Amino acid sequence: MAATMKEQVSELIAKKDSIEAEIKELYGVLETQKNVGMEEPLVDTEGYPRNDIDVYAVRTARHKIICLQNDHKALMADIEKGLHELHALERTSTTRHTSQQNGTDRQELPATFAKVDLVSKSSPAEKAGLQVGDEFVEFGSVTCSNFKSMRDIGTLVQHSQGQSIRVLVVREHEVKPLSLTPNVWDGRGLLGCNITPLR
Repeated sequence: MAATMKEQVSELIAKKDSIEAEIKELYGVLETQKNVGMEEPLVDTEGYPRNDIDVYAVRTARHKIICLQNDHKALMADIEKGLHELHALERTSTTRHTSQQNGTDRQELPATFAKVDLVSKSSPAEKAGLQVGDEFVEFGSVTCSNFKSMRDIGTLVQHSQGQSIRVLVVREHEVKPLSLTPNVWDGRGLLGCNITPLR
């Protein structure tokens, strides 16, 4: 059962990675058009289409980005649900196995992949309840099994501005679920914390 769920989650994550790559390519198109981004006007001061950029290409890229971001959001929800179910299955299995070994109900802690070593005052991270020393079991769709570098978390945070990310941390030998919403605030970045990978 857990193996099947793991395959389903892996497929969803592969789709997510593909969408993120496509979004990146489309942002590259906008950059080649004088870096117009998603908001800059496509008409000049007199109301005519700008002749210094390919307006059709920009409109097409923007439309695709919006559609893909919606798909990405839906996928992230499916991935988080799948990961939650997968961890529940693994916890049940681990607890059963540990109980058989020790004759107790003591549960082993799941593997972690990154650690918080700084949390800024009044930041989104502090508001979410993150603390220095917290170690991540899950950061949205990122887990030990698919974590490659801090870029994985950075990309996820960039694509989730204003959206809640479910995170699981280990704190003082306990697993704690938190809800973290990346956002612009008075300090640097969208989180206001420093995360380093565990070696």
